[in-house]
Amino acid sequence: MKTSNLGLFAVAAAIAFVGALWAGVPFGSLAVIAVLLLCPLMMIFMMKGMQGGGGSEHHDADHRRDPRSHR
Repeated sequence: MKTSNLGLFAVAAAIAFVGALWAGVPFGSLAVIAVLLLCPLMMIFMMKGMQGGGGSEHHDADHRRDPRSHR
């Protein structure tokens, strides 16, 4: 059973964001960093979502190509 720590990561990111604003980092700089991190984060979430259902399709396709694999 897998547990997800995405909620903890979101809280940590929010704390870091607010802390950076409190420390005097301009909002524009933080916005640029957020946009740059958006692409890799979306890839992580999309690849994680693909892990659930793709395995059986490849397995069935292998059996259709080689009928001897059923034995």
